[in-house]
Amino acid sequence: MSTETLKQFHRLPQSTYIDALRFLPPLSAFDRYVVIASFNSDTDETSIGIHALNPTDAPTLTLQSSFPTSSRISSLKVAQKSLQNPLIAASTFAGSLHILFPNPIDASFESEVSIPEKTLHIGPISCVDLQENGSACVSVGEDGRVNLISVSDSGLDYRRVFDSKGLVSYTAARWASPTEFATGGLGNSLQWWDQRRPGGPVSQFKGNWAEGASSGVVHSIDIHPSRKHTCLAGGSYGSVFAWDLRRQQQPIILSGIGTNDTASNICISSSDVWEVQYDTFMSSSNRATANISSDRVLPVMMCSEDGILAVVKQGEEPTEILAENCAINSFDIDPQNPSDVICSLEWESVAILTRA
Repeated sequence: MSTETLKQFHRLPQSTYIDALRFLPPLSAFDRYVVIASFNSDTDETSIGIHALNPTDAPTLTLQSSFPTSSRISSLKVAQKSLQNPLIAASTFAGSLHILFPNPIDASFESEVSIPEKTLHIGPISCVDLQENGSACVSVGEDGRVNLISVSDSGLDYRRVFDSKGLVSYTAARWASPTEFATGGLGNSLQWWDQRRPGGPVSQFKGNWAEGASSGVVHSIDIHPSRKHTCLAGGSYGSVFAWDLRRQQQPIILSGIGTNDTASNICISSSDVWEVQYDTFMSSSNRATANISSDRVLPVMMCSEDGILAVVKQGEEPTEILAENCAINSFDIDPQNPSDVICSLEWESVAILTRA
């Protein structure tokens, strides 16, 4: 296993547990902000905060504004509605959905629209995802419901796309285009949905391809904007795999479990992979990423329950970035500066790192 060189690494202790974090799309050319969903175990208070990131040799996170929620955050996403007008989507374990609009002048929460508990789902909302322009949101839950929510400053409208009545449970979702999105769930399963073809998923992938996969769970999905035919997934047993819609029978195993025909010896982690993202960082050693054949999966970053943050490339040894003594629950790659990564550590801290 190779190790990637870090230019800078800082661990910032926090007073609360970090449930999720995201880089906020830029409000100005000079400021950088991070959205953090936190939980105070002493008071049971939960909140979403916008923090100013001061990227000096000793970086700091300074709280600019905070929005309290009635329940812990189950999913956190951001999008760029328009120039200097990002928005934040947050779902809760109680089943509510909140859309927050930051003020571009002072990073305060200018307004908020929400859908109350027990409206979209029975029980927790497992995952939400915003379209790139923030005009629509998809929500999924273990109750088997899939909802589409239209977003505007004045309010939210939703419609139920599908309801399995609990026969299928969904745990992850990701937009692929203005009309298509993917979901993932129990059994390491994936589904592809097209709003132009209503009634249910247009393609399905069942996780019966490996020992233990039928009991696994997909925790995270990502889809590259230039290769929407390939759905990336991370889940139980250290599994990181891709589902190519052009060849749907077998997954492309990047790490973890696999069949005798598809498995490699690559296994960066044996625990749950909490999040996966395509790695947009182009170092001097992989400038040719843009020329990678469409038959190969682009480099992937993942984080795991056993404290691993790593980059995984198809058919190559993983590149370990961090190995912590606690779980790395979530991470985000700065779209404006892909060498910069933030992570939430289980031991109430945020890690900020810059790759060389």
